[in-house]
Amino acid sequence: MLTGESLFMTAFLNVGQGKKKVSFASPYPGKILPIDLSEKGGKFICQKDAFLCAAKGVSVGIEFSKKLGRGLFGGEGFIMQKLEGDGMAFVHAGGTMAKKTLAAGEVLKVDTGCIIGFSQTVDYDIEFVGGIKNTVFGGEGLFFATLRGPGTVYIQSLPFSRLAGRVLAAIPRGGKDKGEGSILGTLGDIVGGDRGF
Repeated sequence: MLTGESLFMTAFLNVGQGKKKVSFASPYPGKILPIDLSEKGGKFICQKDAFLCAAKGVSVGIEFSKKLGRGLFGGEGFIMQKLEGDGMAFVHAGGTMAKKTLAAGEVLKVDTGCIIGFSQTVDYDIEFVGGIKNTVFGGEGLFFATLRGPGTVYIQSLPFSRLAGRVLAAIPRGGKDKGEGSILGTLGDIVGGDRGF
């Protein structure tokens, strides 16, 4: 429950003859990322709520941060999901997904909400962005994630929190929708009968 999952998980079992299919959909627009845990050393750490589904034998647990800074300032929080086992797991990424393979000691700095997940060999910490201009005018959070290799990191362009913020910002305030463009909005009102001459 701490990672955003329910207490119960639905299990799909094939009780018939031969192979059968089951399909899963992502909860909002984005990509579904297949993770072969046998290629990741049996463990993959991902953002909470990223887990979509997995083969039998894969367990979903909690990965607690050992660093206080992540818990206090990490944005998405210091509690992440860990997927353990040797089968296939599937996680969801919002928007576009990118994969980055970090060499030993190589550092990637990214917005905390843009992390999908990373292999267990990656060291993860939180840093202050710094600078008054960045803080006041940057439009992003005050902190970013520092990911240090070796290992593989997956990032997303549209975390759910950002998508939700954009949707809320687009909701009309104080009644009627004014329309995206003044000409189209006016034409729409005329056709719809909202404006008379």
